[in-house]
Amino acid sequence: MKPQRPVGIVGWGAYVPRYRIKEEDLAQAWGRDYKRYASGLMVTEKSVPGLDEDTLTIAYEAAQNAIARAGIDPSELGAVYVGTESKPYAVKPTSTILAEAIGASGATTGADFEFACKAGTEAIQAVTGLVGSGMIKYGLAVGADTSQGAPGDPLEYTASAGGAAFVLGPAEESVAEIVASYSYVTDTPDFWRRAHMKYPSHARAFTGEPAYFHHIMSAAKALMEEMGTTPQDYDFVVFHQPNGKFPKRVGKKLGFTKEQIEPGLITPIIGNTYSGSSLVGLSAVLDVAEPGAKILVVSFGSGAGSDAFHIEVRDRIVEARDRAPRLEVYLRRKVYVDYPYYARSMRMYVMPSDVGAY
Repeated sequence: MKPQRPVGIVGWGAYVPRYRIKEEDLAQAWGRDYKRYASGLMVTEKSVPGLDEDTLTIAYEAAQNAIARAGIDPSELGAVYVGTESKPYAVKPTSTILAEAIGASGATTGADFEFACKAGTEAIQAVTGLVGSGMIKYGLAVGADTSQGAPGDPLEYTASAGGAAFVLGPAEESVAEIVASYSYVTDTPDFWRRAHMKYPSHARAFTGEPAYFHHIMSAAKALMEEMGTTPQDYDFVVFHQPNGKFPKRVGKKLGFTKEQIEPGLITPIIGNTYSGSSLVGLSAVLDVAEPGAKILVVSFGSGAGSDAFHIEVRDRIVEARDRAPRLEVYLRRKVYVDYPYYARSMRMYVMPSDVGAY
């Protein structure tokens, strides 16, 4: 799909909390051998939200960076959309609070998007459509989460916190044009959370081939066929990153090299930020990409589906890049915490009988 009029990323930004917990400490808390139980995930540590941080505060920080790079007044935003599966309120949009906080409330549209880990790219699709149709000039799309796994569950080793935001607008003002996109969805029950349940459930190995690999490869192949491109035509590729292993494996299956994958592969050092995962990776790539570079981004959300984007970097990226902190600033500043702090930050007030169910 191509928008009616060219649309691009006018500004981008990311945010990752400073707190980290090492995977070895997570394993030790449950009396497990890290090398035997979790090292295959290829994640060494993960980000942890502070006691005063949530999806909204993460979205706010990322949005401020994106707006600074865009160089626009927030009141010009015609849409504020937040993709997340860990919003602070079950019924009350995060987007309206964010719009108010950044100075964009009033004559704008706001909504929260849900589609597991691809909620953020769903928001990008929606804003692209609004800008591409001429209904609005600028819009903000955010993917952010304080993702959660049940205590002792395999998800606990990767579920982390972070997010990225993108101001979209006319391609002629952009740092990178979104030339085309392709979406692919099926009813695949690989990951879910029923109403009133605190933690998600998953189908373990079933989340691999029938879900993650099938959807990402289907979307990526279809978009490249539509664009008439091959893996060799791209300078960078960013996949959804549930762990450090899957993106490398799916990249190899599609014909991409580690040199194309590694600049956007962030999960090994911060964990899986769910709705922010592929978008934090894209933010890392935009921090280093030069004009003329081509980027393929493919998200994945359980349930299941993928959004693929063909993005081409423009000259304006050079002047916009240093208007806000690069992702590496947030990656370098870190404070390690122990499991009790981590449990408090994730509100893990679970009875022993509940833990035994996992």
